[in-house]
Amino acid sequence: MSHRPDLSLAVRRPSQGRDGPCLHYGLVIGFACLFAPSALAQRDAPVPDPDPEIERKALQVAEGFEVNLFAADPLLAKPIQINFDSAGRLWAACSESYPQIKPGQVANDKIIVLEDTDGDGKADKTTVFADGLLIPTGLEPGDGGVYVGASTDLLHLSRQNGLTGPLRRRVVLSGFGTEDTHHMIHTLRWGSDGMLYFNQSIYIHSHIETPYGPRRLGGGGVWQFRPETWRLEVFARGWWNPWGHHFDRWGQSFVTDGAGTEGVNPVIVGASYTATPGESRVLQGLNPGHPKYCGCEILSGRHLPEAWRGNLLTNDFRGHRVCRFTLTPEGSFYTATLEADLIRSNHPAFRPVDVKMGPDGAIYIADWYNPIIQHGEVDFRDPRRDVSHGRIWRITAKGRSLVPRPQLIHAKTTDLLEALKAPEDWTRHHARLVLKERGASVLPELKVWTAKQDQETARLEALWTYQALDVVEPKLLTSLLQARDYRIRAAAVRVVSAWHERLSKPLEMLAPCSADEHPQVRLEAVRALGRIPDVRAAESALQVLDKPTDKYLEYSLGLTLRELAPHWLPALQEGRFATRNSRQLLFALQA
Repeated sequence: MSHRPDLSLAVRRPSQGRDGPCLHYGLVIGFACLFAPSALAQRDAPVPDPDPEIERKALQVAEGFEVNLFAADPLLAKPIQINFDSAGRLWAACSESYPQIKPGQVANDKIIVLEDTDGDGKADKTTVFADGLLIPTGLEPGDGGVYVGASTDLLHLSRQNGLTGPLRRRVVLSGFGTEDTHHMIHTLRWGSDGMLYFNQSIYIHSHIETPYGPRRLGGGGVWQFRPETWRLEVFARGWWNPWGHHFDRWGQSFVTDGAGTEGVNPVIVGASYTATPGESRVLQGLNPGHPKYCGCEILSGRHLPEAWRGNLLTNDFRGHRVCRFTLTPEGSFYTATLEADLIRSNHPAFRPVDVKMGPDGAIYIADWYNPIIQHGEVDFRDPRRDVSHGRIWRITAKGRSLVPRPQLIHAKTTDLLEALKAPEDWTRHHARLVLKERGASVLPELKVWTAKQDQETARLEALWTYQALDVVEPKLLTSLLQARDYRIRAAAVRVVSAWHERLSKPLEMLAPCSADEHPQVRLEAVRALGRIPDVRAAESALQVLDKPTDKYLEYSLGLTLRELAPHWLPALQEGRFATRNSRQLLFALQA
């Protein structure tokens, strides 16, 4: 074990300040080198027959699976992101203006809602929920309407009668960068904590006024937002074009990058990854040298074979395939092993850009459908750019029963609480969202239900429901910090981090966690301690050096100590910094 921080993840770059010119020149040169081969490959890209059946026959699906067309033009065109609402309807952000509107053209991009009303696995009803938009880059239903990433704004669109009635448009946040149309805010999704997450990419510089002061992000990263309080924070930063973000069963999030080469990226809160401007120490993803990936989904549920559950799907949009990874905990982090593809094709216009599990347990793929996929490397007006087609493909496992569609919207609160124990992530996630939207009225029944639960997984779902409702429940939290399953203990530590300003003794709750027997719990404790402005937080964090560490733990400890330096450095100078041994002191000074 090294007695100094492991800097094998660090990439040191010369720069003049956080966004210095040396760094930006390097980014431009690097992007040119990365994209040149793909641009050349598209010079002679053919224009295929747009018949969806021709494309379907070219799809090679993994053994034991089959694919059908869920929706295509004219039901929708050019889907950028898809997400389901809690009623089981599929929403799509669609843009026929991308990558740049023509001079004089009137913007008319759309938010479209697709429904399979007869349960045959094919959309038979489409509703244009909103039009007149300009390149909506992401959407997520919720709070009585839909959140939309639209240029410099995060919008909330709603209609008086659900999908009908006058359209109401509210600007929720404004000030996000617009330097590049495929880097603007995108990849919207709800987290297990009830907060809204969305991403931006490398060329974007955002400056947003909030009730808590301005929030800024230059370059790629993930935002975290609580709509009820308007609190906006940077969750993590440092990807080139992170068009994939998903949370697993235990609340750990993963990012994929549509312009990077690092594969799967488990997220450490507050960390900086390889494309962070001005940072000298950055984290790598799990698969350096992999192609660019877009979209991210983690599989679950009874419909899928057991060997596929917990696998991560992402799209190699340039390679015309949907890739699959097995995620395996290793030390304080994970490994991601590439498995056989879910789908691959030799059809030149098959461009999977998003992937989601549906309420029936099937897998849904948004197909941008275009022989030209790159943004600036091929002329914006190239006639081969397809601006009118798009598909949603649906993949099911042969010979396995589909999941009965959950009826959540009008369910009793007690039934929604029971749905928190469902095997499918989709059902639990949407049951939580419906409970969140019902607000404080569900709290009495939630308290009674939680008290009856013996399973730690059910109690974790209850904790996340309290968190989504923004109600602090310290007794339940304390019990889960002592759960038998280390993944639940790690999840509970993340809740301590979120609630630390409203807990009476957060340091006392976290100190034992930094000495936990499992390294993933210790990592989460170290990062949570970084949020508590107290010299004792640094002292507790250094306890992780008393047990074996790895590069991810040491990176996290170094980040926390740098964040807490205004508190422990003066204490050290005054002789008040209680380190256990010279190793801890040396690590702190080198952090």
